[in-house]
Amino acid sequence: MSHFDKRADEWDKGDMQVQGARKIAEAINVKIALNSKMEILDFGIGTGLLGFEIAKKVNKIFGVDTSAKMLEKVALKNTPECSITTYCQDIIEEPLIMQFDGLVSSMTLHHIKDLEAYFTTIYKNIKEGGFIAIADLESEDGTFHSDNTGVFHFGFDEHKLCDLVKKCGFKDVVFENINTIEKPQRNFGVFLLSAQR
Repeated sequence: MSHFDKRADEWDKGDMQVQGARKIAEAINVKIALNSKMEILDFGIGTGLLGFEIAKKVNKIFGVDTSAKMLEKVALKNTPECSITTYCQDIIEEPLIMQFDGLVSSMTLHHIKDLEAYFTTIYKNIKEGGFIAIADLESEDGTFHSDNTGVFHFGFDEHKLCDLVKKCGFKDVVFENINTIEKPQRNFGVFLLSAQR
């Protein structure tokens, strides 16, 4: 059982996760002109905390995650009025063939080992003129997680990440702080990276 499968039952009880996803959704709503015709991919959807917030503004959310247990939680939240279609797969190794109007993601990027492969893959999944809006940690010292299993990056340096995103074909790349997570040992900045296809 994966690290995230084990945490699925308790995930939505975490105030940091719930409030963090809400802040990210608010920042995306400010930055991106979402509309009721859009079909959006939520990468690393988890239990759908971000996806269901974004779903209020768009036509359809599709979610992808490698944790089957997390996706079970999404299915339990689906209603006739608002449902998210999910895929349990690693889209770098097994890419989706669909294209979307945009991609959103919350605190998943630091779990991706090969960032160039990731951005190259998702570039193909975004329609011309579409967007990405990815939130994650600013550079940190490795103390954000109590267990760094499955963590490949201790946050991200603005210039290195923006340069990589541009290298993979995206344009109008913007990196901005949108939240601060306060923990006993220190505060951690959260950024939103947005870009156009």
